[in-house]
Amino acid sequence: MKIIGWILGVLLTIAVSLTALQYLASERIEVVELHTLDENDEQVTTRLWVVDDDGFQYLRVGADGSGWFSRIEANDNFQITRNGNTATYTAELRPEKRERINQLMQDKYTWGDTLIGYLAGSREGSIPVELHP
Repeated sequence: MKIIGWILGVLLTIAVSLTALQYLASERIEVVELHTLDENDEQVTTRLWVVDDDGFQYLRVGADGSGWFSRIEANDNFQITRNGNTATYTAELRPEKRERINQLMQDKYTWGDTLIGYLAGSREGSIPVELHP
């Protein structure tokens, strides 16, 4: 019985440590808030990484999509809060900029990008989302 308690304690410690590490990796550098509407027209706020290139801001969605990306596709206009300023945007997918945006994300978020990429899967097939005011 003592061994089972020890094993459960170790597993719980590992789970808590991974969660804390993921949070630290995600939140330690700039994060924007994406405000979208769900199917019930209720606002959903998602915290995401952002990079700038050639005068545009970019988000990145994985090849398998995500809830926030599905909401952007369903509702043309959405809002982003960055540095305390909120603005309305539309999105344009820019798959041809994948390598550039992935590199900018890696440069900006360093080991956090590597860790999240490892936990979430490869950045292969990710899609840059260009924001237009």
